[in-house]
Amino acid sequence: MEDEFKPSVQPQRRVNLNIKEVVKKEVIKLLDAGLIYPIFDSPWVSPVQVVPKKRGMTAVKNVKNKLIPQRTVTRWRVCINYRKLNNATQKDHFPLPFIDQMLEHLVGHEYYYFLDGFSGYFQILIAPEDQEKTTFTCPYGTFTYKRMSFRLCNAPATF
Repeated sequence: MEDEFKPSVQPQRRVNLNIKEVVKKEVIKLLDAGLIYPIFDSPWVSPVQVVPKKRGMTAVKNVKNKLIPQRTVTRWRVCINYRKLNNATQKDHFPLPFIDQMLEHLVGHEYYYFLDGFSGYFQILIAPEDQEKTTFTCPYGTFTYKRMSFRLCNAPATF
């Protein structure tokens, strides 16, 4: 952590009923997987945000009866706004390899595995003394991560 930053407790944001159900399902999924646990007091609390996952294109008529391509929202993604925590975090300047360099390493190999980011990030344990920094608030309570979460500034380099 940087020295000049003080912990920040951000308030919960209002969400409509449809989005509330999306958040509830995500929290239950994370609790069942053992990735988060309830916490009652933390110096760092970040709010939950729900953003649309855009998938596919459709054509919609505008006022001039002309077809315009438009992305359709099919699902929602629950994110945590870690901006204040990320601003206070000391950045790891470990350079990530370029995708073309990574692909060059695969040339000539018969098999390779595809690791998705969900299970990849969640394989990394957070030190117990740092877990409370990943606390987030939602309509169902305040929870903190046991394992690396998305949107933390040094998560990609750690992964």
